[in-house]
Amino acid sequence: MSLISTLARVEAAATGRARPLTTVRHRHLAERPMVLVPLTTAGEAGAPLGAMVGTDRDAPHLLVVPQPRDRTLRFAFLAELADVVLPHLESAQDEVELQERTEKDPETGKRVKVEAELCADAPQLVVPNTAGIAYVRLLGRSTRFRRTAEEDPDTPYPAPARLPLLGRWLTHYGERSRVPGSSLLVAATELLARHWATGQSRLEDRHLGALLAWITAGEGVSGAEAARHAELARDADGLLLTPPAGPATDPAFDNRRLAPAVARHDAGVPGAEEEVRALVASQLRPTWDAVWRALDLLRELPPGARVADRWKRDRWSYTTHRDRLRAGEPPQPRRDDAVTAARKLAARETALAELAAQEALDDPLVMAERRLVGEAFVGEVVRTEMAYSAGKRPMPRPLVTVRTDDLPHLEEGDRVHRALADGRAQPGEFVAAPAPGLLTVRLTGGMGRGKVPEAGSVPEEGETVCWTLFEHAPRGGPELPDPEDTPWTHGGPPDPDALDAPDPVTAEDLL
Repeated sequence: MSLISTLARVEAAATGRARPLTTVRHRHLAERPMVLVPLTTAGEAGAPLGAMVGTDRDAPHLLVVPQPRDRTLRFAFLAELADVVLPHLESAQDEVELQERTEKDPETGKRVKVEAELCADAPQLVVPNTAGIAYVRLLGRSTRFRRTAEEDPDTPYPAPARLPLLGRWLTHYGERSRVPGSSLLVAATELLARHWATGQSRLEDRHLGALLAWITAGEGVSGAEAARHAELARDADGLLLTPPAGPATDPAFDNRRLAPAVARHDAGVPGAEEEVRALVASQLRPTWDAVWRALDLLRELPPGARVADRWKRDRWSYTTHRDRLRAGEPPQPRRDDAVTAARKLAARETALAELAAQEALDDPLVMAERRLVGEAFVGEVVRTEMAYSAGKRPMPRPLVTVRTDDLPHLEEGDRVHRALADGRAQPGEFVAAPAPGLLTVRLTGGMGRGKVPEAGSVPEEGETVCWTLFEHAPRGGPELPDPEDTPWTHGGPPDPDALDAPDPVTAEDLL
Protein backbone atom coordinates (compact mmCIF):
# COMPACT_ATOMS: atom_id res chain seq x y z
CA MET A 1 0.00 0.00 0.00
CA SER A 2 1.42 3.37 -1.03
CA LEU A 3 1.82 6.28 1.34
CA ILE A 4 -0.94 8.27 -0.39
CA SER A 5 -3.35 5.32 -0.10
CA THR A 6 -2.48 5.01 3.57
CA LEU A 7 -3.02 8.73 4.10
CA ALA A 8 -6.37 8.51 2.30
CA ARG A 9 -7.47 5.71 4.63
CA VAL A 10 -6.35 7.66 7.68
CA GLU A 11 -8.25 10.73 6.46
CA ALA A 12 -11.33 8.59 5.77
CA ALA A 13 -11.19 7.18 9.29
CA ALA A 14 -10.78 10.66 10.75
CA THR A 15 -13.59 12.30 8.75
CA GLY A 16 -15.94 9.33 8.54
CA ARG A 17 -16.14 9.66 4.75
CA ALA A 18 -14.53 7.58 2.00
CA ARG A 19 -11.82 9.41 0.09
CA PRO A 20 -11.26 9.19 -3.69
CA LEU A 21 -8.14 7.36 -4.84
CA THR A 22 -8.56 8.31 -8.48
CA THR A 23 -10.00 11.09 -10.63
CA VAL A 24 -11.10 8.76 -13.46
CA ARG A 25 -12.50 5.25 -13.77
CA HIS A 26 -9.76 2.74 -14.57
CA ARG A 27 -11.96 -0.18 -15.61
CA HIS A 28 -14.37 -0.61 -18.50
CA LEU A 29 -18.09 -0.79 -17.73
CA ALA A 30 -20.37 -2.18 -20.40
CA GLU A 31 -23.58 -0.38 -21.22
CA ARG A 32 -25.49 -3.59 -20.52
CA PRO A 33 -23.52 -5.85 -18.17
CA MET A 34 -24.89 -9.09 -16.77
CA VAL A 35 -24.93 -9.19 -12.97
CA LEU A 36 -24.60 -12.60 -11.31
CA VAL A 37 -25.17 -13.03 -7.56
CA PRO A 38 -24.56 -16.69 -6.59
CA LEU A 39 -25.54 -18.34 -3.32
CA THR A 40 -24.16 -21.62 -2.00
CA THR A 41 -25.17 -24.06 0.70
CA ALA A 42 -23.34 -23.95 4.02
CA GLY A 43 -21.50 -27.11 4.99
CA GLU A 44 -21.17 -28.44 1.43
CA ALA A 45 -18.50 -26.71 -0.61
CA GLY A 46 -19.79 -25.32 -3.87
CA ALA A 47 -23.31 -26.76 -3.64
CA PRO A 48 -25.58 -24.20 -5.35
CA LEU A 49 -28.51 -22.88 -3.38
CA GLY A 50 -29.60 -20.24 -5.85
CA ALA A 51 -28.62 -17.26 -7.96
CA MET A 52 -29.98 -13.94 -9.15
CA VAL A 53 -28.84 -13.08 -12.64
CA GLY A 54 -29.75 -10.75 -15.47
CA THR A 55 -29.10 -7.50 -17.32
CA ASP A 56 -32.22 -5.66 -16.12
CA ARG A 57 -31.90 -4.34 -12.57
CA ASP A 58 -35.67 -4.29 -12.17
CA ALA A 59 -36.34 -7.79 -13.53
CA PRO A 60 -33.71 -10.30 -12.37
CA HIS A 61 -33.96 -14.03 -13.00
CA LEU A 62 -34.24 -15.96 -9.74
CA LEU A 63 -32.82 -19.49 -9.80
CA VAL A 64 -33.29 -21.70 -6.74
CA VAL A 65 -32.32 -25.26 -5.73
CA PRO A 66 -34.93 -26.24 -3.11
CA GLN A 67 -32.85 -29.28 -2.05
CA PRO A 68 -29.14 -28.70 -2.79
CA ARG A 69 -28.24 -32.34 -2.09
CA ASP A 70 -30.49 -33.55 -4.92
CA ARG A 71 -28.32 -34.08 -8.02
CA THR A 72 -31.32 -33.81 -10.37
CA LEU A 73 -32.29 -30.43 -8.93
CA ARG A 74 -28.69 -29.23 -9.20
CA PHE A 75 -28.57 -30.09 -12.89
CA ALA A 76 -31.92 -28.39 -13.41
CA PHE A 77 -30.49 -25.27 -11.75
CA LEU A 78 -27.36 -25.37 -13.93
CA ALA A 79 -29.44 -25.95 -17.07
CA GLU A 80 -31.58 -22.92 -16.24
CA LEU A 81 -28.43 -20.90 -15.51
CA ALA A 82 -27.07 -21.88 -18.94
CA ASP A 83 -30.34 -20.82 -20.59
CA VAL A 84 -30.02 -17.36 -19.02
CA VAL A 85 -26.25 -16.73 -19.19
CA LEU A 86 -25.24 -18.32 -22.51
CA PRO A 87 -27.35 -16.02 -24.73
CA HIS A 88 -25.62 -13.06 -23.11
CA LEU A 89 -22.12 -14.54 -23.48
CA GLU A 90 -22.80 -15.42 -27.12
CA SER A 91 -24.54 -12.16 -28.00
CA ALA A 92 -21.43 -10.41 -29.41
CA GLN A 93 -20.04 -13.23 -31.53
CA ASP A 94 -21.34 -12.21 -34.94
CA GLU A 95 -20.85 -8.43 -35.04
CA VAL A 96 -17.20 -8.04 -36.04
CA GLU A 97 -14.72 -5.57 -37.49
CA LEU A 98 -11.55 -6.31 -39.46
CA GLN A 99 -8.29 -5.51 -37.72
CA GLU A 100 -4.67 -5.91 -38.73
CA ARG A 101 -2.56 -7.87 -36.27
CA THR A 102 0.86 -9.54 -36.19
CA GLU A 103 1.01 -13.32 -36.01
CA LYS A 104 3.70 -15.95 -36.24
CA ASP A 105 3.85 -17.78 -39.57
CA PRO A 106 3.79 -21.52 -38.72
CA GLU A 107 6.01 -22.35 -41.73
CA THR A 108 8.69 -19.67 -41.59
CA GLY A 109 8.43 -18.72 -37.92
CA LYS A 110 8.51 -15.03 -38.86
CA ARG A 111 6.07 -12.40 -37.71
CA VAL A 112 3.68 -11.36 -40.47
CA LYS A 113 0.75 -8.97 -40.62
CA VAL A 114 -2.64 -10.54 -41.22
CA GLU A 115 -6.21 -9.26 -41.29
CA ALA A 116 -8.40 -10.88 -38.67
CA GLU A 117 -11.91 -10.56 -37.30
CA LEU A 118 -12.37 -8.76 -33.98
CA CYS A 119 -15.70 -8.79 -32.19
CA ALA A 120 -17.02 -5.24 -31.99
CA ASP A 121 -17.87 -5.71 -28.32
CA ALA A 122 -17.70 -8.36 -25.60
CA PRO A 123 -20.26 -9.26 -22.92
CA GLN A 124 -19.34 -8.35 -19.35
CA LEU A 125 -20.10 -10.28 -16.16
CA VAL A 126 -20.26 -8.52 -12.78
CA VAL A 127 -20.31 -10.39 -9.45
CA PRO A 128 -20.48 -8.92 -5.93
CA ASN A 129 -17.01 -9.85 -4.70
CA THR A 130 -13.88 -11.91 -5.30
CA ALA A 131 -15.56 -14.96 -3.78
CA GLY A 132 -18.08 -14.66 -6.60
CA ILE A 133 -15.25 -14.76 -9.15
CA ALA A 134 -13.88 -17.89 -7.47
CA TYR A 135 -17.33 -19.46 -7.70
CA VAL A 136 -17.56 -18.65 -11.41
CA ARG A 137 -14.24 -20.43 -11.88
CA LEU A 138 -15.54 -23.41 -9.89
CA LEU A 139 -18.68 -23.54 -12.00
CA GLY A 140 -16.57 -23.57 -15.14
CA ARG A 141 -14.21 -26.25 -13.86
CA SER A 142 -17.10 -28.41 -12.66
CA THR A 143 -19.17 -28.29 -15.83
CA ARG A 144 -16.96 -28.00 -18.90
CA PHE A 145 -16.02 -31.71 -18.83
CA ARG A 146 -19.52 -33.03 -18.15
CA ARG A 147 -20.78 -35.58 -20.62
CA THR A 148 -24.19 -35.11 -22.20
CA ALA A 149 -26.57 -37.86 -23.27
CA GLU A 150 -25.83 -37.05 -26.91
CA GLU A 151 -22.08 -37.45 -26.40
CA ASP A 152 -22.26 -40.58 -24.24
CA PRO A 153 -25.66 -42.32 -23.92
CA ASP A 154 -24.31 -44.61 -21.20
CA THR A 155 -22.96 -41.88 -18.91
CA PRO A 156 -24.56 -41.78 -15.46
CA TYR A 157 -26.28 -38.49 -14.62
CA PRO A 158 -25.89 -36.91 -18.10
CA ALA A 159 -25.51 -33.17 -18.12
CA PRO A 160 -27.96 -30.86 -19.90
CA ALA A 161 -27.05 -30.28 -23.53
CA ARG A 162 -25.60 -26.77 -23.24
CA LEU A 163 -24.02 -27.10 -19.81
CA PRO A 164 -20.48 -28.03 -20.96
CA LEU A 165 -20.50 -25.00 -23.27
CA LEU A 166 -21.41 -22.75 -20.33
CA GLY A 167 -18.52 -24.28 -18.40
CA ARG A 168 -16.08 -23.44 -21.16
CA TRP A 169 -17.25 -19.81 -21.31
CA LEU A 170 -17.14 -19.39 -17.52
CA THR A 171 -13.65 -20.95 -17.43
CA HIS A 172 -12.45 -18.46 -20.02
CA TYR A 173 -13.95 -15.53 -18.12
CA GLY A 174 -12.47 -16.83 -14.86
CA GLU A 175 -9.02 -17.15 -16.41
CA ARG A 176 -9.27 -13.72 -17.99
CA SER A 177 -10.16 -12.18 -14.61
CA ARG A 178 -6.63 -13.07 -13.47
CA VAL A 179 -5.13 -10.70 -16.04
CA PRO A 180 -4.55 -7.30 -14.39
CA GLY A 181 -6.78 -4.63 -15.91
CA SER A 182 -9.17 -7.08 -17.58
CA SER A 183 -12.87 -6.21 -17.37
CA LEU A 184 -14.64 -9.28 -18.81
CA LEU A 185 -15.39 -10.59 -15.30
CA VAL A 186 -15.20 -8.06 -12.46
CA ALA A 187 -16.14 -7.91 -8.79
CA ALA A 188 -18.04 -4.88 -7.48
CA THR A 189 -15.97 -4.76 -4.28
CA GLU A 190 -12.70 -4.69 -6.24
CA LEU A 191 -13.96 -1.91 -8.49
CA LEU A 192 -15.08 0.24 -5.57
CA ALA A 193 -11.94 -0.40 -3.51
CA ARG A 194 -9.75 0.64 -6.47
CA HIS A 195 -11.45 4.03 -6.71
CA TRP A 196 -12.24 4.89 -3.06
CA ALA A 197 -10.38 4.51 0.22
CA THR A 198 -12.32 3.74 3.38
CA GLY A 199 -11.40 3.92 7.03
CA GLN A 200 -11.54 0.14 7.41
CA SER A 201 -9.14 -2.66 6.50
CA ARG A 202 -8.87 -4.22 3.06
CA LEU A 203 -10.37 -7.39 4.46
CA GLU A 204 -13.43 -5.45 5.62
CA ASP A 205 -13.67 -3.87 2.17
CA ARG A 206 -14.65 -7.30 0.83
CA HIS A 207 -18.09 -6.83 2.39
CA LEU A 208 -20.04 -5.04 -0.33
CA GLY A 209 -22.62 -3.59 2.06
CA ALA A 210 -19.98 -2.14 4.38
CA LEU A 211 -17.95 -0.75 1.49
CA LEU A 212 -20.98 0.97 -0.01
CA ALA A 213 -21.92 2.31 3.42
CA TRP A 214 -18.58 4.10 3.68
CA ILE A 215 -18.96 5.66 0.22
CA THR A 216 -22.62 6.66 0.49
CA ALA A 217 -22.95 7.50 4.20
CA GLY A 218 -25.47 10.32 4.65
CA GLU A 219 -25.18 13.52 6.65
CA GLY A 220 -24.87 12.98 10.38
CA VAL A 221 -23.76 9.35 10.01
CA SER A 222 -20.09 8.39 9.80
CA GLY A 223 -18.87 5.76 7.42
CA ALA A 224 -17.80 3.56 10.32
CA GLU A 225 -21.27 3.67 11.88
CA ALA A 226 -22.96 2.97 8.54
CA ALA A 227 -20.59 0.07 7.83
CA ARG A 228 -21.11 -1.39 11.29
CA HIS A 229 -24.86 -1.26 10.77
CA ALA A 230 -24.51 -2.95 7.37
CA GLU A 231 -22.38 -5.73 8.84
CA LEU A 232 -24.10 -6.42 12.16
CA ALA A 233 -27.66 -5.04 12.27
CA ARG A 234 -30.28 -7.78 12.77
CA ASP A 235 -34.06 -7.83 12.90
CA ALA A 236 -36.28 -9.07 15.73
CA ASP A 237 -35.73 -12.68 14.59
CA GLY A 238 -31.95 -12.33 14.74
CA LEU A 239 -31.46 -12.25 10.96
CA LEU A 240 -29.06 -9.87 9.27
CA LEU A 241 -30.70 -6.83 7.69
CA THR A 242 -27.94 -6.80 5.07
CA PRO A 243 -27.24 -10.44 4.13
CA PRO A 244 -23.70 -11.43 3.08
CA ALA A 245 -22.89 -10.57 -0.51
CA GLY A 246 -22.68 -14.23 -1.49
CA PRO A 247 -21.89 -16.90 -2.11
CA ALA A 248 -22.00 -17.70 1.62
CA THR A 249 -25.16 -17.41 3.72
CA ASP A 250 -25.76 -16.24 7.28
CA PRO A 251 -25.68 -19.19 9.75
CA ALA A 252 -28.64 -17.74 11.63
CA PHE A 253 -30.66 -17.67 8.42
CA ASP A 254 -29.62 -21.24 7.63
CA ASN A 255 -30.61 -22.61 11.03
CA ARG A 256 -33.77 -20.63 11.71
CA ARG A 257 -35.35 -20.25 8.29
CA LEU A 258 -33.73 -22.23 5.51
CA ALA A 259 -33.23 -25.64 7.15
CA PRO A 260 -36.87 -25.94 8.37
CA ALA A 261 -38.16 -24.86 4.94
CA VAL A 262 -35.99 -27.43 3.14
CA ALA A 263 -37.16 -30.11 5.57
CA ARG A 264 -40.77 -29.25 4.76
CA HIS A 265 -39.91 -29.46 1.05
CA ASP A 266 -38.42 -32.94 1.55
CA ALA A 267 -41.57 -34.00 3.43
CA GLY A 268 -43.73 -32.89 0.50
CA VAL A 269 -45.53 -30.13 2.37
CA PRO A 270 -47.60 -28.02 -0.10
CA GLY A 271 -46.10 -24.59 -0.74
CA ALA A 272 -42.69 -25.53 0.71
CA GLU A 273 -40.85 -24.97 -2.58
CA GLU A 274 -42.34 -21.49 -2.94
CA GLU A 275 -41.28 -20.80 0.64
CA VAL A 276 -37.67 -21.79 -0.14
CA ARG A 277 -37.71 -19.58 -3.24
CA ALA A 278 -38.95 -16.62 -1.23
CA LEU A 279 -36.28 -17.16 1.43
CA VAL A 280 -33.47 -17.40 -1.13
CA ALA A 281 -34.78 -14.28 -2.88
CA SER A 282 -34.74 -12.40 0.43
CA GLN A 283 -31.00 -13.12 0.75
CA LEU A 284 -30.14 -12.35 -2.87
CA ARG A 285 -32.13 -9.18 -3.56
CA PRO A 286 -30.21 -6.84 -1.21
CA THR A 287 -26.91 -7.88 -2.80
CA TRP A 288 -28.40 -7.58 -6.28
CA ASP A 289 -29.46 -4.00 -5.58
CA ALA A 290 -26.09 -3.22 -3.98
CA VAL A 291 -24.19 -4.32 -7.10
CA TRP A 292 -26.27 -2.01 -9.29
CA ARG A 293 -25.72 0.88 -6.84
CA ALA A 294 -21.99 0.23 -7.09
CA LEU A 295 -22.18 0.39 -10.90
CA ASP A 296 -24.08 3.68 -10.65
CA LEU A 297 -21.31 5.17 -8.50
CA LEU A 298 -18.61 4.00 -10.87
CA ARG A 299 -20.40 5.39 -13.92
CA GLU A 300 -20.20 8.86 -12.38
CA LEU A 301 -16.43 8.76 -12.96
CA PRO A 302 -15.20 9.49 -16.50
CA PRO A 303 -13.27 6.59 -18.05
CA GLY A 304 -9.50 6.84 -18.25
CA ALA A 305 -7.96 7.53 -21.66
CA ARG A 306 -6.35 4.09 -21.92
CA VAL A 307 -9.29 2.03 -20.64
CA ALA A 308 -10.49 1.48 -24.22
CA ASP A 309 -7.12 -0.05 -25.18
CA ARG A 310 -7.34 -2.61 -22.37
CA TRP A 311 -10.95 -3.38 -23.29
CA LYS A 312 -9.82 -4.01 -26.87
CA ARG A 313 -7.51 -6.72 -25.53
CA ASP A 314 -10.49 -8.23 -23.73
CA ARG A 315 -12.34 -8.20 -27.04
CA TRP A 316 -9.43 -10.02 -28.68
CA SER A 317 -9.54 -12.58 -25.88
CA TYR A 318 -13.29 -13.03 -26.35
CA THR A 319 -12.86 -13.38 -30.13
CA THR A 320 -10.07 -15.93 -29.77
CA HIS A 321 -12.20 -18.07 -27.47
CA ARG A 322 -15.11 -17.82 -29.90
CA ASP A 323 -12.83 -19.08 -32.68
CA ARG A 324 -11.67 -22.03 -30.56
CA LEU A 325 -15.25 -23.06 -29.92
CA ARG A 326 -16.19 -22.77 -33.60
CA ALA A 327 -13.12 -24.80 -34.58
CA GLY A 328 -14.26 -27.64 -32.33
CA GLU A 329 -11.23 -27.57 -30.03
CA PRO A 330 -11.46 -29.56 -26.76
CA PRO A 331 -12.21 -27.88 -23.41
CA GLN A 332 -9.48 -26.08 -21.53
CA PRO A 333 -7.31 -28.58 -19.59
CA ARG A 334 -7.44 -28.65 -15.81
CA ARG A 335 -3.66 -28.24 -15.70
CA ASP A 336 -1.63 -26.25 -18.20
CA ASP A 337 1.59 -27.64 -19.63
CA ALA A 338 4.84 -25.95 -18.60
CA VAL A 339 5.08 -23.63 -21.62
CA THR A 340 1.44 -22.52 -21.49
CA ALA A 341 1.70 -21.85 -17.74
CA ALA A 342 4.89 -19.82 -18.25
CA ARG A 343 3.25 -17.82 -21.04
CA LYS A 344 0.26 -17.00 -18.87
CA LEU A 345 2.48 -15.91 -16.00
CA ALA A 346 4.64 -13.73 -18.27
CA ALA A 347 1.55 -12.17 -19.86
CA ARG A 348 0.07 -11.35 -16.45
CA GLU A 349 3.32 -9.83 -15.22
CA THR A 350 3.53 -7.64 -18.33
CA ALA A 351 -0.15 -6.68 -17.98
CA LEU A 352 0.40 -5.71 -14.33
CA ALA A 353 3.34 -3.43 -15.17
CA GLU A 354 1.43 -1.92 -18.09
CA LEU A 355 -1.68 -1.36 -15.98
CA ALA A 356 0.34 0.47 -13.31
CA ALA A 357 1.92 2.69 -15.96
CA GLN A 358 -1.34 3.43 -17.76
CA GLU A 359 -3.24 4.27 -14.59
CA ALA A 360 -0.54 6.77 -13.63
CA LEU A 361 -0.55 8.34 -17.10
CA ASP A 362 -4.36 8.62 -17.10
CA ASP A 363 -4.74 9.97 -13.58
CA PRO A 364 -2.77 12.77 -11.86
CA LEU A 365 -3.81 11.41 -8.46
CA VAL A 366 -2.24 8.04 -9.26
CA MET A 367 0.79 9.76 -10.77
CA ALA A 368 1.21 11.61 -7.48
CA GLU A 369 1.85 8.24 -5.82
CA ARG A 370 4.62 7.46 -8.32
CA ARG A 371 6.13 10.92 -7.82
CA LEU A 372 6.08 10.46 -4.06
CA VAL A 373 8.13 7.25 -4.26
CA GLY A 374 10.62 8.77 -6.71
CA GLU A 375 9.40 7.05 -9.89
CA ALA A 376 8.37 10.25 -11.69
CA PHE A 377 8.79 14.00 -11.51
CA VAL A 378 6.84 17.01 -12.73
CA GLY A 379 8.30 20.43 -13.29
CA GLU A 380 8.48 23.60 -15.37
CA VAL A 381 10.90 23.83 -18.28
CA VAL A 382 13.34 26.66 -17.56
CA ARG A 383 15.81 26.13 -20.40
CA THR A 384 16.03 24.24 -23.70
CA GLU A 385 19.40 23.90 -25.43
CA MET A 386 19.74 22.36 -28.88
CA ALA A 387 22.41 19.69 -29.20
CA TYR A 388 23.23 16.92 -31.67
CA SER A 389 24.58 13.41 -31.49
CA ALA A 390 28.08 12.59 -32.66
CA GLY A 391 28.47 10.50 -35.80
CA LYS A 392 28.21 10.54 -39.58
CA ARG A 393 24.56 11.64 -39.40
CA PRO A 394 24.08 13.97 -36.44
CA MET A 395 20.60 13.75 -34.94
CA PRO A 396 18.93 16.29 -32.63
CA ARG A 397 19.47 15.56 -28.96
CA PRO A 398 18.09 18.65 -27.15
CA LEU A 399 18.89 19.26 -23.48
CA VAL A 400 15.85 20.18 -21.41
CA THR A 401 16.28 21.61 -17.90
CA VAL A 402 13.32 21.35 -15.54
CA ARG A 403 12.70 22.99 -12.17
CA THR A 404 10.92 20.55 -9.83
CA ASP A 405 10.17 20.00 -6.16
CA ASP A 406 10.07 16.21 -6.65
CA LEU A 407 12.95 13.95 -5.59
CA PRO A 408 13.22 11.19 -8.21
CA HIS A 409 15.70 8.35 -7.77
CA LEU A 410 17.94 9.22 -10.69
CA GLU A 411 21.53 8.54 -11.61
CA GLU A 412 23.42 9.79 -14.64
CA GLY A 413 22.38 7.88 -17.75
CA ASP A 414 19.06 6.62 -16.37
CA ARG A 415 16.29 6.43 -18.95
CA VAL A 416 13.18 8.56 -18.55
CA HIS A 417 9.95 8.77 -20.57
CA ARG A 418 7.41 11.47 -21.43
CA ALA A 419 3.94 11.05 -22.92
CA LEU A 420 3.43 13.10 -26.08
CA ALA A 421 0.11 14.57 -27.21
CA ASP A 422 -0.47 11.72 -29.68
CA GLY A 423 -0.01 9.09 -26.95
CA ARG A 424 3.52 8.04 -27.95
CA ALA A 425 6.22 7.81 -25.31
CA GLN A 426 9.24 10.06 -25.86
CA PRO A 427 12.47 8.62 -24.47
CA GLY A 428 15.19 10.58 -22.78
CA GLU A 429 18.10 10.15 -20.41
CA PHE A 430 19.02 11.94 -17.25
CA VAL A 431 22.16 14.04 -17.69
CA ALA A 432 22.77 15.95 -14.47
CA ALA A 433 21.34 18.12 -11.71
CA PRO A 434 23.04 21.49 -12.35
CA ALA A 435 21.60 22.99 -9.17
CA PRO A 436 19.25 22.00 -6.34
CA GLY A 437 15.75 21.64 -7.76
CA LEU A 438 16.99 21.55 -11.37
CA LEU A 439 17.20 18.40 -13.51
CA THR A 440 18.54 18.19 -17.05
CA VAL A 441 17.25 15.56 -19.49
CA ARG A 442 18.57 14.77 -22.96
CA LEU A 443 15.83 13.85 -25.47
CA THR A 444 16.82 10.73 -27.42
CA GLY A 445 13.79 10.10 -29.64
CA GLY A 446 10.25 11.00 -30.56
CA MET A 447 11.33 14.00 -32.67
CA GLY A 448 11.07 12.56 -36.17
CA ARG A 449 13.81 11.52 -38.58
CA GLY A 450 14.99 14.94 -39.73
CA LYS A 451 17.74 17.20 -38.45
CA VAL A 452 15.09 19.59 -37.15
CA PRO A 453 12.75 18.22 -34.43
CA GLU A 454 9.09 17.99 -35.37
CA ALA A 455 6.81 20.71 -34.05
CA GLY A 456 5.69 20.04 -30.50
CA SER A 457 8.23 17.27 -29.90
CA VAL A 458 10.55 19.46 -27.78
CA PRO A 459 9.02 21.13 -24.71
CA GLU A 460 9.29 24.90 -24.66
CA GLU A 461 10.32 27.17 -21.80
CA GLY A 462 7.50 27.68 -19.32
CA GLU A 463 5.81 24.39 -20.26
CA THR A 464 4.99 21.90 -17.49
CA VAL A 465 6.20 18.39 -18.26
CA CYS A 466 6.02 15.03 -16.51
CA TRP A 467 8.85 12.51 -16.83
CA THR A 468 8.59 8.94 -15.57
CA LEU A 469 11.32 6.48 -14.69
CA PHE A 470 9.07 3.58 -15.73
CA GLU A 471 8.30 2.54 -19.29
CA HIS A 472 4.86 3.40 -20.63
CA ALA A 473 4.56 0.14 -22.58
CA PRO A 474 6.60 -2.51 -20.73
CA ARG A 475 7.85 -5.33 -22.89
CA GLY A 476 7.63 -9.01 -22.05
CA GLY A 477 10.51 -11.41 -21.61
CA PRO A 478 12.11 -13.69 -24.21
CA GLU A 479 9.84 -15.75 -26.45
CA LEU A 480 9.07 -19.21 -25.12
CA PRO A 481 9.26 -22.42 -27.17
CA ASP A 482 6.23 -24.24 -28.52
CA PRO A 483 4.73 -26.84 -26.13
CA GLU A 484 6.10 -29.71 -28.25
CA ASP A 485 9.61 -28.27 -27.72
CA THR A 486 9.35 -28.20 -23.92
CA PRO A 487 12.81 -29.13 -22.52
CA TRP A 488 13.19 -32.21 -20.35
CA THR A 489 13.94 -29.97 -17.36
CA HIS A 490 10.29 -28.91 -17.45
CA GLY A 491 8.74 -32.29 -18.07
CA GLY A 492 9.37 -32.59 -21.80
CA PRO A 493 6.75 -32.34 -24.53
CA PRO A 494 3.16 -33.09 -23.44
CA ASP A 495 2.09 -36.71 -23.93
CA PRO A 496 -0.50 -36.78 -26.79
CA ASP A 497 -2.26 -39.76 -25.22
CA ALA A 498 -2.50 -37.95 -21.89
CA LEU A 499 -3.96 -34.89 -23.62
CA ASP A 500 -6.76 -36.96 -25.16
CA ALA A 501 -7.54 -38.85 -21.96
CA PRO A 502 -10.10 -37.28 -19.60
CA ASP A 503 -8.71 -35.65 -16.48
CA PRO A 504 -9.45 -37.43 -13.20
CA VAL A 505 -12.31 -35.95 -11.22
CA THR A 506 -11.28 -34.44 -7.88
CA ALA A 507 -13.30 -33.34 -4.87
CA GLU A 508 -13.12 -29.68 -5.90
CA ASP A 509 -14.79 -30.48 -9.23
CA LEU A 510 -18.07 -31.49 -7.64
CA LEU A 511 -21.02 -29.19 -7.19
